[in-house]
Amino acid sequence: MPIVAQEVLSELLAFRKEREWEQFHTAKNLTSALSVEVAELLECFQWAKDSELPEIVVRDREAIEEEVADIAILLCYLCHDMNIEIDGAVRSKLVKNRHKYPIALARGTAKKYDRL
Repeated sequence: MPIVAQEVLSELLAFRKEREWEQFHTAKNLTSALSVEVAELLECFQWAKDSELPEIVVRDREAIEEEVADIAILLCYLCHDMNIEIDGAVRSKLVKNRHKYPIALARGTAKKYDRL
């Protein structure tokens, strides 16, 4: 199953086209907007203790979902415009990460691959 169904992508593209927003959706603008939306998602958890996170997720679920949706929408536009197939890119990166983070060295540690 693709990360975003073709039907959803078609709806997103129609939404954008109806508003003539393609002109604003350059790779630079979309990636900048992605950065802002990720920061807005992070804001949902700002200053929270780890022990508070489960409660925040329940309490602020709607706001969190909206930020996740904004991120997904922008990523869909970016990948569509750059002809990047998300599932293929993720699979390719997973193969690379398996080599960078072998189980024997990476299990149970948050160290970056060059510090394993």
